[in-house]
Amino acid sequence: MVEGIVDGQEFDVIIVGGGPSGTTCATFLAKAGKNVLLLDKAKFPRDKICGDGISGKSVRVLRALDLLSKMDQSEHIKMYGVTFSSPKGTVVKISSKLPDGSAPPGFVSRREVFDDVLFQNAKKFAKVVEQFQVNDLLWDGDKVVGVTGFYIPTRQKYSLKAKVVVGADGAASVVANKVKLDEIDENHQLVAIRAYYKNVKNCNDTIELHFVDELIPGYFWIFPLANGMANVGAGMVTRDMKNKKVNLQEATLKAIQNNPLFKERIQGAEQVTPFKSWSLPVGSKRRKAHGNGFILLGDAASLIDPFTGEGIGNALISGELAAEYIIKAFEKNDFSATALKEYDDALWKEVGPELATGYK
Repeated sequence: MVEGIVDGQEFDVIIVGGGPSGTTCATFLAKAGKNVLLLDKAKFPRDKICGDGISGKSVRVLRALDLLSKMDQSEHIKMYGVTFSSPKGTVVKISSKLPDGSAPPGFVSRREVFDDVLFQNAKKFAKVVEQFQVNDLLWDGDKVVGVTGFYIPTRQKYSLKAKVVVGADGAASVVANKVKLDEIDENHQLVAIRAYYKNVKNCNDTIELHFVDELIPGYFWIFPLANGMANVGAGMVTRDMKNKKVNLQEATLKAIQNNPLFKERIQGAEQVTPFKSWSLPVGSKRRKAHGNGFILLGDAASLIDPFTGEGIGNALISGELAAEYIIKAFEKNDFSATALKEYDDALWKEVGPELATGYK
């Protein structure tokens, strides 16, 4: 039995997924007085495979959530720009450090740390259940009206109802799958790998994106972390990787061994985790993110930047906008696809131009 919920219980909003988009949406909605249930299959804190970069747009939403002080107290480094390199070895550093030394435009923080900051904050306002696996949706005709699933420790099953169901459950979203909005287009999907290293030399307060021959069209990255750690990885467009028959890990290790910009920096470092891979649905192709009784956020809505691979900022923005438009839906007592399309349109008005530029 799960403390605080019973089978058949009704909520205003059920949010599936306790990552950045889901926790942001839950917090804003619960602060506005909505009865929110947030479900996640993991027990926090938990790792999430990622590059760990947290952009300036993320900082804006973190400020609105009043979480910048919590970030300062957590394990992180402040990020003040980006260093790029070309296949020919040309290096350009774009600094974003302000002369007055004000708040950094971004952070680098392990997702085990960053997501837990957001998750613990959401628990202050919304009803949260960890270790709950959502496996299907409840329908009333063609309208989503809830979820079904089970509490993993006991395998006890639950059917739970809501006016709106929010799919914030990542690239392999159960919600997106059940509403048939999870089509994979390998021209608009990235595959990435990352490992954690310790004592990579000459890391500073910028993230590094290196465009190297082994990984074109794609890039190799080094993102500095706290405590002498670094996130080292690479990503490519899925279709290009298959067409060129690239083994991503082999190509990444070849770049580490041969590229004069970073081979000596990394070869003397200690690799502390194996390389892990994941898929990233990118926003170079707009995916519908709403329907009767449901909306999609973050990776479930395919919002990752196709140039940088960064998804946290757009996830946070989608969570904030979703809360705003769900509140409007409650004011109208209208949770139809027509009403929730306002969220979808506002989302793409906000993130669409940057995604289009990144794709180009």
